[in-house]
Amino acid sequence: MQKSQRILVAPLNWGLGHATRCIPIIHALLDHGHLPFLASDGVALGLLQKEFPDLPSFELPSYKITYAKKGKNFKGKMLWDSPKVLKAMAKEKKTVKKLVKELHLDGIISDNRLGVYSKKVPCVFITHQLNVLSGNTTWWSSTLHQKIIKKYTACWVPDVAGKPNLSGKLGHLKKSKLQIHYLGPLSRFQKKEEPRVYDLMVLLSGPEPQRTLLETKLLQELEDFVGTVLLVQGKISERQTLDEVALKNAEITVVNFMQSAALEKAINQSEKVLCRSGYTTLMDLAKLNKDAFFIPTPGQYEQEYLAKRMDKKGIAPYCDQTDFKLAQLDRIPRYSGLKDFSKGIDYAELFEAFSKVKENSDPTSTSLST
Repeated sequence: MQKSQRILVAPLNWGLGHATRCIPIIHALLDHGHLPFLASDGVALGLLQKEFPDLPSFELPSYKITYAKKGKNFKGKMLWDSPKVLKAMAKEKKTVKKLVKELHLDGIISDNRLGVYSKKVPCVFITHQLNVLSGNTTWWSSTLHQKIIKKYTACWVPDVAGKPNLSGKLGHLKKSKLQIHYLGPLSRFQKKEEPRVYDLMVLLSGPEPQRTLLETKLLQELEDFVGTVLLVQGKISERQTLDEVALKNAEITVVNFMQSAALEKAINQSEKVLCRSGYTTLMDLAKLNKDAFFIPTPGQYEQEYLAKRMDKKGIAPYCDQTDFKLAQLDRIPRYSGLKDFSKGIDYAELFEAFSKVKENSDPTSTSLST
């Protein structure tokens, strides 16, 4: 029987996707007799605390990531904020060093938190971005990211190694010396047969101000929608709020956030979904075999690439945020919708990495490659 391990799980606070895709991993740790410790900041930490109220949790320094109001300024805003991010990463490293010592950690799982790393214990990095798209600086941003990943014991990519896959060139390299293990798509949800309650579900999340800008635009456009709409704002707070909004033709239920079980049920009860093209959202909708329409966050190269890729492959339509009109939703039936091609994950084998590497003085000698 595998020895119980004390594992720090730390997702990036950039929207909710990084935190939500860690949920099945945390459940797997518990199922295998391990003790997860949760660490993040902002809404990501808030979500995990609501999902796992009995697990110990710790606040990490915030990267304070915000988006530019105009998509064309996205990269410039990121560059402008980079000193702030680097400062937060330095504080993050000190916090993690303290946690490793005080909690007697056996390992670390970091989902895109670049400062969550320790030489004292095996560390795993979760990302679907082996290539980081940034326009004309893609080679530079990808090389830098891969260099950071290289110091980790292993890199877990939530996608399949072959085709078809969800991440495309984001999660696949032509050649690499990284210790890559493809998990298959990660989702906290299961497809279930439910009666249709909502004609349209709107899923929002992500850093401000773009989240609010999209919500405002959609509420205006949905005035003439005929049918029932559930709008989940993606705003984590102490208490859940629910409002009924009666427009010209649409009946809109607005809820600030939903925990996993309720959200799973609501998506299964929805005919189609309107949302950002974040990678975790793609994995969730594929798991549930949903018809969707995507509006990528303006200026975010990754979401723009994924939305265009889904459209080009005939899976789901998309448009830019400024171009969205209600009539765009009429395009959905002409696409195939997202399909599930996930595989079973051997978590016991994955978690052995934390004990295997501890027994070896050279962490790089243990490979999780498939």
